[in-house]
Amino acid sequence: MAQPRFVVLLSALAVIILCPPSVRAQTIDLAGRWTLNRELSQFPREIGFDADLGSTAGPAAAPSSRGRRGGRGAAAGGGTAGFTAARESEEDAQRLQLLTGEVRNPPAHLTIAEDAGAVTMTDDGGQSRTFHPDGRQEELHIGNVPVAVTARREPDQLVVLYKVEQGRQLRYTYARTPGSSQLVVEVQFVQRRGGDHVRRVYEPASATEATTTTQTSIPASAKPGTGQSTGSAPGSGPGGVPGVGSGAPRQTFNQAPGAELKGLKNLGIVVEDLSSQATACGLSHGAIEAAIAKRLSDAGFSVRRNSDEDTYLYVNIITTGPTNGLCISRYDAFLYTHTTATLSYQQAPVLVQVALLHKGGLVGGASSSHAEGVLRGLQDYVDQFTTRIRDVNK
Repeated sequence: MAQPRFVVLLSALAVIILCPPSVRAQTIDLAGRWTLNRELSQFPREIGFDADLGSTAGPAAAPSSRGRRGGRGAAAGGGTAGFTAARESEEDAQRLQLLTGEVRNPPAHLTIAEDAGAVTMTDDGGQSRTFHPDGRQEELHIGNVPVAVTARREPDQLVVLYKVEQGRQLRYTYARTPGSSQLVVEVQFVQRRGGDHVRRVYEPASATEATTTTQTSIPASAKPGTGQSTGSAPGSGPGGVPGVGSGAPRQTFNQAPGAELKGLKNLGIVVEDLSSQATACGLSHGAIEAAIAKRLSDAGFSVRRNSDEDTYLYVNIITTGPTNGLCISRYDAFLYTHTTATLSYQQAPVLVQVALLHKGGLVGGASSSHAEGVLRGLQDYVDQFTTRIRDVNK
């Protein structure tokens, strides 16, 4: 009688061994279009790897202080004599700066597609990366820099590990929050003495975008506070937009391309404070704000500086360096406005922030010319925005 029981146990064990980890583990569905919720996400002022200090004074010595976050130079406040920054190649420096910049400035929108053997993620700039979550190392290229990446599925999450350089990794964990529709992205800087950690929260983009697009152009008589209901009609989708196959009458709103930009004449400007690294690379908050204000004024807009009321242009710049004379900046320009919207999971309308336009880029080069490259890129984005607004209002 013992032999059949042994055979059954052996067969079950064989199924467990032969079944790949991605099948054995409980998988989650990450597929969809996601929008970053900045209010629920963490945006620490300083985040990155510690300065990697190597000793030339013998094994008994130890670093006296911690290096500046994200930097690769001497420790903040000066270091102990006999210690110098660990050697690294130019490729290592570029890889570190590019990957750190991505953590500091995550994509506002993320599209994830999944199939049996691959996960493809596309950011709001149209850049895609495909991971094969089988636990094997593969090589991706970020710009012109090769990066070793390992992806694997764990129970209830997807883990993507970027090898930055010797002893340093970036660990991304993608998971769905139990009981909600949120996508949570945890990022950890993995190094010998522990590392920084940041948490980002994404929400489904379809409901948010459909709602805000509809509410932006609803006639004033139909907006909250006027005595007319803004709730969804039976059979309608989020925010009152009729669902597919619904027989409900379509709510009246302007569906023309670029309708949300019609009548736009006044703009505020908010330039995010620059880090000490950006200043060291030659960037100036005042110069950037003045140049953008002039660009908008020349295009015929009434400009209010340091204003985030109503509709405004928001500029954010994340800089790493200078390392070996090299600076890298991620710069983004957003055209934001505010409106009220009835979200799919709430009854009453709420005030929401809407990104009307967005452009972002990456520039790297010598510190002597770095500021000029960043400013030129931002001015080009402002010109694209003003041209689009002007074309809509012809």
